[in-house]
Amino acid sequence: MVHRGYVLQSYGFVFFFAALHYAHGDLSYSIPEEMKRGSVIGNIAKDLGLDVGRLSTRKARIDTEANDRQYCGIDLRSGDLIVAERIDREEHCGDKPSCIFKFDLLLESPLELHRLSLQIQDINDNAPIFPKDTVKLEITESAGKGARYRVNAAHDADIGQNSVESYSLQQNDHFVLNIQTTTAGSKYGELVLDKELDREEQQEMKLLLTALDGGSPQKSGTVVIHVTVLDANDNAPVFSEAVYKSSLPENSPLKTPVITVSATDADEGVNGEVTYEFSRLSDKSRKLFSLDQKTGQIIVTGDIDYEEGSKYEMFVEAKDGYGLSSDTKVIIDISDVNDNAPVIYLKSLTDSIPENVSPGTEVGIINVQDRDSENNRQVRCSIQQNVPFKLVPSIKNYYSLVTTGQLDREVVSDYNITITATDEGSPPLSSSKTIQLSVADVNDNPPVFEEQVYSTYVTENNKPGSTLCSVTARDPDWRQNGTVIYSILPGEVNGAPVSSYLSVNGETGVIHAVRSLDYEQFRSFKVHVMARDNGSPPLSSNVTVSVFITDLNDNFPQILYPAPEGNSFMTELVPKAAQGGSLVSKVISVDADSGQNAWLSYHIVKSTDPGLFTIGLHSGEIRTQRDISESDNMKQNLIVAVKDNGQPSLSATCAMFLLISDNLAEVPELKDMSHDDNNSKLTSYLIIALVSVSTFFLTFIIVILGVRFCRRRKPRLLFDGAVAIPSAYLPPNYAEVDGTGTLRSTYNYDAYLTTGSRTSDFKFVRSYNDSTLPADQTLRKSPSDFAEAFGDSDGSPEWKQWGSLPGG
Repeated sequence: MVHRGYVLQSYGFVFFFAALHYAHGDLSYSIPEEMKRGSVIGNIAKDLGLDVGRLSTRKARIDTEANDRQYCGIDLRSGDLIVAERIDREEHCGDKPSCIFKFDLLLESPLELHRLSLQIQDINDNAPIFPKDTVKLEITESAGKGARYRVNAAHDADIGQNSVESYSLQQNDHFVLNIQTTTAGSKYGELVLDKELDREEQQEMKLLLTALDGGSPQKSGTVVIHVTVLDANDNAPVFSEAVYKSSLPENSPLKTPVITVSATDADEGVNGEVTYEFSRLSDKSRKLFSLDQKTGQIIVTGDIDYEEGSKYEMFVEAKDGYGLSSDTKVIIDISDVNDNAPVIYLKSLTDSIPENVSPGTEVGIINVQDRDSENNRQVRCSIQQNVPFKLVPSIKNYYSLVTTGQLDREVVSDYNITITATDEGSPPLSSSKTIQLSVADVNDNPPVFEEQVYSTYVTENNKPGSTLCSVTARDPDWRQNGTVIYSILPGEVNGAPVSSYLSVNGETGVIHAVRSLDYEQFRSFKVHVMARDNGSPPLSSNVTVSVFITDLNDNFPQILYPAPEGNSFMTELVPKAAQGGSLVSKVISVDADSGQNAWLSYHIVKSTDPGLFTIGLHSGEIRTQRDISESDNMKQNLIVAVKDNGQPSLSATCAMFLLISDNLAEVPELKDMSHDDNNSKLTSYLIIALVSVSTFFLTFIIVILGVRFCRRRKPRLLFDGAVAIPSAYLPPNYAEVDGTGTLRSTYNYDAYLTTGSRTSDFKFVRSYNDSTLPADQTLRKSPSDFAEAFGDSDGSPEWKQWGSLPGG
């Protein structure tokens, strides 16, 4: 135990008070009453071993018990315990020998409780007071020397040496003062007759009696004793009991009898008539009780409350008709009734609880008080069910409110906790208090997308900046922890950064196209969108967005065969023996679009003989409609249109040249196939006829040399596989066209020439299953080659209109 001394000067006296440290953390201080506000009682920080700076951060404060007034406070800057209100010991403790105030010192973070006991020392601030300003004594002249006459004692509200210590009587010829002490320890004075009275000499006299206390400075009170000399009155009233005791339950109704005192006087007549009155009574008792002067009955005249006072003491004086008196002590004990329900005080409560606090975390302190006594003040506390909190008993009547489970703000953000306190009285009384507790948000939930996968369809050739779709993620957290920001994760699409194709609005999640998309470049791609909250640390989640590009009919059909080049031409040999339905050629084309936009159809828009050939609507195969006759023109020109099925439809055209012949002798006549039967062709024929006469001889020589040359080079190559398309000729964009165009089936046409003969056998179509045909079976001859083979050396213009075939 550590003692700290403090010296105070009050009313001329020096007081010492000490701070006492106990093992359980309680502090006890002793101070005199009536100290001025702001006076230092002790240093809390030093006595508890705490840093002064921690008092403010831990919200140190004094909490009273069952008392509304705050008598002490803490200077958080210095850690001093100071007087906040003037303390009057007599007001609170009366004549009790010990006066102790109890307080609670609360500290938070962590919550901590210390008990403070403040013992109030008495100072001499009250003077002795007599019950009456004048005391009347009627003494017979026959009274002998030594007769005693009691004077009611003076009352001093102070205790100990500050209470009444002595009496002094004014100097006179007849009386001396004798000081007596009662069994209760109080002192009173007796007038002792020292010289007989003579009524005829002096009928009355006045004496001044002074009561002195033992305080410093000494205080006093006076009373005037009015003595009237009468004829003989030999006996004073005598009470039946020296001390009267009674028990009275609190809340007793008005006029309830408490006790009756009785005194008898042996004299007769007026000398034996006894009357009663209070000789010593506190102001508080005077409001609660009254005394019948004739019967001596004490009755209730005020509200009796055990909590205001559990015991009352008073003195009753019995006086006969001529002034002789005696007194007795009356003690009234007040019994407690369970008339006070427990009161719940919220001493400390955390403003808001983070949702991630661990079970067992203390969040508040509850204090329960009951003003009743014994069993009536024994209190049980309980808490409602279905909340993750419980009450844990702490020091005395304090309870800690702690968590019992994991909190989740997204499930329950606020709790209304009802605490019920019930005492052990009969019948028991109870009270309830509801505490509102908020759960603070913690960033413990990542954003969650409404869908696991997002898909969107966009038509190609879209405008840059157009909206594709919207992604939405929800975060159940609060404020910035629940604010979602969207972004596209880095990646590549077709070798380019994904950011060059798409962008996302960070606040709304709307995805926009950065540029126009082309179905022919790629048909679909995937991007990953991230949703991130603004918590610390931030949480995020990703979702896949699949973008599907739908086709537009924005590509014209492309004809692969016959080749569209203008500087070369392709021809097909049709044997004269070909029957109706024979395959003579095939138009091959593709469309970079897909679906119905790539469904191609073929139509013959112009032909030399409209009834001779037909073309497959979707295959592009050119077949004979009937058997070929001798009257059919040897040279057949076909104009074929290829259309797709898009809206609107796109088309392309090509020219197909067919030669009806069984031998090569007729080949020179091919020069006329590239010309229409219009006037321009006729003009060309006339020019050729004129030139041919002059150059016949030269042409003949060239033909002979050409035939010999062809025999050495295997003449069958001239007309081998007119339909074959080398794979290297196909554009790369058509590699994945499924079932579109006419590239699925390919055909080969072979012409066999016999040795030493210019006639040939025609081999009809046979199918190739390969996706591309060999290049060595493609007929691709320039006009000069035909001129050399057939003796045409004039290089007529009609041969220049034939396009060269690919792969030759």
